[in-house]
Amino acid sequence: MTEHTSGLGHEMYALAEELFPICRSITGDGLRQSLKRLTRIAPYTKYEVATGTQCFDWVVPQEWNIRDAYIVDPAGHKIVDFKHNSLHVVSYSTPVHTRMPLEQLQQHLYSLPEQPEAIPYITSYYSPRWGFCLTEEQRRGLVPGDYEVLIDSELKNGHLTYGELIVPGDSEEEVLLSSYLCHPSMANNELSGPIVTTYLARWLLSLERRRYTYRIVIVPETIGSIVYLSRNLEAMKAKTVAGYVLTCIGDDRDYSYLPSRAGDTLADQAAQHVLKHVYPDYSHYSYLERGSDERQYCSPGVDLPVCSMMRSKYATYPEYHTSLDNLDFVSPAGLYGGYSAVQKALQCLELNERLRSTVCCEPQLGKRGLYPSLSTKESNDTVRDMLNFLAYADGQHSVLDIAEKIGVPVWSMAELIPRFKQERLLQAV
Repeated sequence: MTEHTSGLGHEMYALAEELFPICRSITGDGLRQSLKRLTRIAPYTKYEVATGTQCFDWVVPQEWNIRDAYIVDPAGHKIVDFKHNSLHVVSYSTPVHTRMPLEQLQQHLYSLPEQPEAIPYITSYYSPRWGFCLTEEQRRGLVPGDYEVLIDSELKNGHLTYGELIVPGDSEEEVLLSSYLCHPSMANNELSGPIVTTYLARWLLSLERRRYTYRIVIVPETIGSIVYLSRNLEAMKAKTVAGYVLTCIGDDRDYSYLPSRAGDTLADQAAQHVLKHVYPDYSHYSYLERGSDERQYCSPGVDLPVCSMMRSKYATYPEYHTSLDNLDFVSPAGLYGGYSAVQKALQCLELNERLRSTVCCEPQLGKRGLYPSLSTKESNDTVRDMLNFLAYADGQHSVLDIAEKIGVPVWSMAELIPRFKQERLLQAV
């Protein structure tokens, strides 16, 4: 399937615009509503796991939903409004409706003095409290007096929701794609991951054949991947050959790579190969700088070959976890670039096999229509790449190994390898 670059980027961005206002958390109707919208692009199956379910060392928490929240100042003006920006409320705030003096209210307010124009993202999933987030500029403007505060929320026994899509391939061996859908209105940290993942799922479904089976999951971060692993670990340990956590993949500033705990898996090799050719100056982080669901997938006892490909890595850009991570921070080109990089990594996995040359010495390319009839610098480079590839096709090196040795991207050989096989110059080992 051929995607139109600008068209697909704009399509993904339009979906981000649609999802951005929804208040999501690790449970609740906002997550369900967002997942339902994604299923119009890729057919995820929705699963619900009840409050109180034991998942390794964790327990599924109560479900949280919120309808409204605001602060009214002594003059009767609504100065903080959840309906204007869902970041204004501490996620999982308990309900409250009361009046209190400014001195008391200050104990429930959160702002960023170092970023006075930004609303911070604050959560309290496992400790009951309530609170509001506002800009430091707003906070400095508060005057003494009594304030009305309302958080119309509900915590109750309910469910944690996640989505799963299994895309079958020729092999039962699996590639994992995982992203999260649990943050309120943030564009790069929240929406870029599930959107890019979902459009990759659509692309995978469009392929006539796939070498691998793809396990694609949309979960709430941390607790969601723990829940998912608790229900699927045995199968995933037996089948997973590579995997990627997709997050922070929609801005224009950088490309980033965070390795698996092992650091040398097939997923790591493909990710670094792609980024070296796509964006040679990409940022290479240590596993010690992890912060998303690779923490769970790579943990001792799980040990899946999972790493992360990102644009600007979480916690490295100043807009992170604030209202400045908005729709101006991501772009159609940024989203398409992230999509394209992961797509190329998956193409590397699909093409990666061990091949052996079937002829002694260099093959005669001309009689097979593989040698250019006109010799130019470009055609000479192409011939050199073909012969170099065949020179290392000894049954000991994988396609990725060979591409690294000869300095060409794997996807540049995507059409040549089937042709070599068709001409009986290569056979799979």
